[in-house]
Amino acid sequence: MAEWAWEAKSRNGETQKGIMEASDAEQVEARLRQQQLNVVSVKKKPKEFNLTIGSPVKTAELVIFVRQFATMIDAGLPLVQCLEILSGQGENKAFNKVLKEIKSYVEQGGTFSEGLRKHPKIFDDLFVNLVHAGEMGGILDTILQRLAVYIEKRVKLQRQVKSATVYPTAVLCIAIIVVIVMLTKVIPAFQGMFAEFGGEDELPGPTKWVIGISEWFMENGLWLFLSFILIGMGITYSYRTTAGKRFWHNLFLRAPIIGPVMRKIAVSRFTRTLGTLLSSGVPILDAMGIVSRASGNVIVEQAINDTADKIREGRTMSEPLMETNVFPSMVVQMIGVGEQTGALDTMLNKIADFYEEEVDIAVAGLTSLLEPIMMVVIGGIVGFILIAMYMPIFDIAGKVQGA
Repeated sequence: MAEWAWEAKSRNGETQKGIMEASDAEQVEARLRQQQLNVVSVKKKPKEFNLTIGSPVKTAELVIFVRQFATMIDAGLPLVQCLEILSGQGENKAFNKVLKEIKSYVEQGGTFSEGLRKHPKIFDDLFVNLVHAGEMGGILDTILQRLAVYIEKRVKLQRQVKSATVYPTAVLCIAIIVVIVMLTKVIPAFQGMFAEFGGEDELPGPTKWVIGISEWFMENGLWLFLSFILIGMGITYSYRTTAGKRFWHNLFLRAPIIGPVMRKIAVSRFTRTLGTLLSSGVPILDAMGIVSRASGNVIVEQAINDTADKIREGRTMSEPLMETNVFPSMVVQMIGVGEQTGALDTMLNKIADFYEEEVDIAVAGLTSLLEPIMMVVIGGIVGFILIAMYMPIFDIAGKVQGA
């Protein structure tokens, strides 16, 4: 189906414009006549070349939009008027354009949630389904406030994960650069000095070993660099395959140090998302499908899908979750209590609050553990190279004094 730009006049002579999806111009004209509009023109909208990768809207902008929209809806403003106001006050032109398209779609008789669904890069399945539940239940303002809280907590969780990886990555990159400079510049300079004094054959063992590594790196550094690139490309390619992604995600969950942190993050994301959906009135099977796609880990996704299949057969949620061996037994038992008491959504949100705090503690502990380990390893490598290079200098100084 193509997009058509239309212009029409209402009975009172007011000019209206908009965008409509249809198979041909005749279908657009028929729909406009059904809305009692006199068609002025219908033109096929040309396709736009868009270089945007991923979402053109920042998370902070989305949160502000949701909160402002909820406030306006709660104040009793009509939906179309809210979209009109919000589409004209934002600084993000791409987002303003999207809001105007949604407004046009709603004016044509479509629902707000279906208008959001046409822009999946900005509004994901969870967002759309929550809005749909709010429309059906007449509590759109409440749903939007929950959405804002959920997005803020999700962003906080993402920042915690990034903070745990930024520092070690930066230190590792700096260490690699320092070692490469020493192997290619510093050690050859010392080697030339040793050759001038004619003591190359009498060098200590550690010095010969370091010089040997430097010579090998000078000869094979390019091939080593290309090998790392090929390995990286291989890992990237394998990650794009189903089997490869399953292998790496399983490895992440079972890794000695980072594994427990990744598992806590998965539990927090699962319980927060599912609790938000259920408390908003989304049916449990639909909610499980949305949560599985938003899990970010294929092992967790498969576990959730298997659990959903068992729920569809008439079983409770806690038993199948325990059988997956992915979620901690404490989490499963708390979910079981929530099912028995009829307060599953409340229990899920409590679990999410607890595990978000656990992620805070785990990330802080991981960072504090990695910092001294990396400093010791890097300091040991650099220190060993410097000591190996200075050992012959003391021998040379002694020979010069003796002469």
